[in-house]
Amino acid sequence: MQLRADQLSAALARELKPLYTVHGDEPLLAQEAGDLIRATARGAGYTDRKVFSVSGAHFDWSGLLGAAQAMSLFADRQLIEIRIPNGKPGKEGSEALQRYCETLSDDVVTLIHLPRLDRQQQQSGWFLALDAAGMTIRVDPVERKALPQWIAQRLAVQGQRVADGEAGAHTLAFFADRVEGNLLAAHQELQKLALLFPAGPLSFEQVESAVLNVARYDVFKLGEAVLAGQTARVLRMLDGLRAEGEAPVLVHWTLAEDIRALKRVKDATEQGKPLPMALREARVWGAKERLFERLVPLLSDHTLAHWVESASICDGLVKGLKHPHWPVDAWDGLKRLALMVTQHTASPRATPPLRLALQASF
Repeated sequence: MQLRADQLSAALARELKPLYTVHGDEPLLAQEAGDLIRATARGAGYTDRKVFSVSGAHFDWSGLLGAAQAMSLFADRQLIEIRIPNGKPGKEGSEALQRYCETLSDDVVTLIHLPRLDRQQQQSGWFLALDAAGMTIRVDPVERKALPQWIAQRLAVQGQRVADGEAGAHTLAFFADRVEGNLLAAHQELQKLALLFPAGPLSFEQVESAVLNVARYDVFKLGEAVLAGQTARVLRMLDGLRAEGEAPVLVHWTLAEDIRALKRVKDATEQGKPLPMALREARVWGAKERLFERLVPLLSDHTLAHWVESASICDGLVKGLKHPHWPVDAWDGLKRLALMVTQHTASPRATPPLRLALQASF
């Protein structure tokens, strides 16, 4: 049975299952899910806790299977935690986990921690056995557009809130910009607000004075922001990635791949292929698929050709080559390339002069 992290509390209140599998790449939410399961198990009498960490190919799976069948000397019930940091139990581990699921006992609650799993791993025999035997909790990062609501909910839990209407939305957006991509730090900033200010409404000035800029940016989210035309966010992300020491080559690859994909999809549709088929062939999935569906029909061949040429010039910049009409600094070149795209994606029906993007911020 699969659940979202926010559904776990209600599910635990109804019933304590013999097995829980938590997987995902958001440390805060994974930790909170694990804490909630542990607390519920302790309250139900599962007080003896054993932890097994699967590291390398020499883990003793027989010891784990034996521990699950052994009665504790100090408690009637036990909580067993299995941590598989790389998400790959191997052939022996796969067979052991499937046997483990066949011998679950009412005297044992098992909690398994896994990282984010790809589609193939989620279709493996061992994972399907875990899912069938208990509850599977998938922990996903909180996306930027959902972050203000997440912050508001966390504030409400600690008895605080922002103003109603536009002022409150502005405060939440400011908070979200400061903590984007760093949920652990966001949690700490929320706790700080609880310590600094009493329960009740929070003003923008209070939040501004207390919340540090602890945002961490994902280079692969940069492309989505560019395609969505979020100019201010794109500039903020580029500055953040530069400050964090991200390689300009990787940032350029992300931008150039999206530009090339737009060109391939546009060419395919003009040759008569349906847009969904062109997107599949270009391996465009998820959030970017929706962005491409909006943009491709609105972009001209001339614009896409210019972007491809500019991406090629920028490729030289990040590798140390100079161009007479482009900045010397690689990051300034990346900013120019990103702005060139966002001026169209923010308002794709408009066709402002391309030189505006080339001159932006320089």
